[in-house]
Amino acid sequence: MDFKDHIKSLGERVSKLKAQVNTEEATKNAFIMPFIKELGYDVFNPFEVTPELVADIGIKQGEKIDYAIMQNGEPIILIECKHHAAPLNVNNASQLFRYFHTTKAKFSILTNGIEYKFYTDLVETNKMDEKPFFSFDITDMKENQIEELKKFHKAYYDFENIVNTASDLKYTNELKKLIHAEFTNPSGDFVKHFARQVYPSVITAKVLEQFTNLVKTSLNQYVSDIITERLKSALTKENQVIKEQDAALATEPEADSNQAVTTQEELEGFMIVKTILRQKVALSRIAYRDALSYFAILLDDNNRKTLCRLYFNGNKKYMVTLDEQRKEVRHDLSSLDDIFNYSDTLLEVLANYEKVK
Repeated sequence: MDFKDHIKSLGERVSKLKAQVNTEEATKNAFIMPFIKELGYDVFNPFEVTPELVADIGIKQGEKIDYAIMQNGEPIILIECKHHAAPLNVNNASQLFRYFHTTKAKFSILTNGIEYKFYTDLVETNKMDEKPFFSFDITDMKENQIEELKKFHKAYYDFENIVNTASDLKYTNELKKLIHAEFTNPSGDFVKHFARQVYPSVITAKVLEQFTNLVKTSLNQYVSDIITERLKSALTKENQVIKEQDAALATEPEADSNQAVTTQEELEGFMIVKTILRQKVALSRIAYRDALSYFAILLDDNNRKTLCRLYFNGNKKYMVTLDEQRKEVRHDLSSLDDIFNYSDTLLEVLANYEKVK
């Protein structure tokens, strides 16, 4: 699995376990330490991850940071942890504010194991910003958020690269929140901006109330239209691919008595496998080759990328997949529908091939 798969898997794990995680220490062990590990750091190596790092502040002695990610003997990222049920706000970030200017770390993370907030010093050098430049919920991460998080992975960590994009990321997130707020509950200034361009007279309180509803309705309809158009476009492309593949199947020459004969049952099995894998790969990349003893389903029509083989010619029907060592694993089938029982296996085989592209 690649970084994206590992992070999504951790998010699923957090969702399943959070009801059984009842303390802050349990949150650290079950959620936050695995998160640090997925960033490529050895949580059991104090040269990479130091728990309870002491950060003395003036007369306050023995102040400790939950975790510090280290590089060349100095902390580069500070992590303050809370119980997963605790909300994250400025009040429980107070320790990070104090710690930030006493160490050489330029990034800090406030987290409850579910929500993660990343801070730096964009506003004033060596003083942690009050607002995070990057935040996410690990149980519901977007693709672009995973790509941003990847920059903090040990293998890709580049301070200058992160700082150069942190400002844009911060303001993009702030703008998205404002846009969401205006879409949900348009402000007077926002409504007036549009009303003045279509309404010829003075914008009175009554007119403003009328246009508030009109703007809100128009925004919702506009977003709905965009989504509908994109869905139509995606479905049109997918239907075109299916038609082309069906046409190709229909024009294949009939096999003679010495060649493999492709049965309707094998084609139905092929369509089931495509249905399972379409969520991760374009349909056009899934092909088949029929042999005398089995029906092979391939990625990119490449014999070295066998997704599975269907053995439907004997009394007992079964499917074979190849593990990471390319050893055959047999899966007995009582009916074609049983192929769906091995969806995770097929997706894993696909992921292994995609990983080594």
